Amino acid sequence: MKDIYSIIKRPLFTEKGAVLKEKDNKVVVEVDLRANKTEIKRAVEELFKVKVQRVHTITMKPKLKRWGRSVGYSPKRKKAIITLKKGEKLDFIEGM
Repeated sequence: MKDIYSIIKRPLFTEKGAVLKEKDNKVVVEVDLRANKTEIKRAVEELFKVKVQRVHTITMKPKLKRWGRSVGYSPKRKKAIITLKKGEKLDFIEGM
């Protein structure tokens, strides 16, 4: 991975993510499947100008989905839970 814009795909807005953000100063984002923790940390620090303390990654297995008689799978995804250093703040949507 070379390009920081291809590593971070999108932020994930869930109830669990909101609790982590308020309680522990953590942010949840979806990342590229091939990205490792070091690349994710570098991309977040360069892109958002914040200091990252720790990165945890989770690979989500594809789930079986049905559309009538058709059967398929949801795509495989990778999430990163990024812990920001004390005093750092990252808001994807201002005013929330």
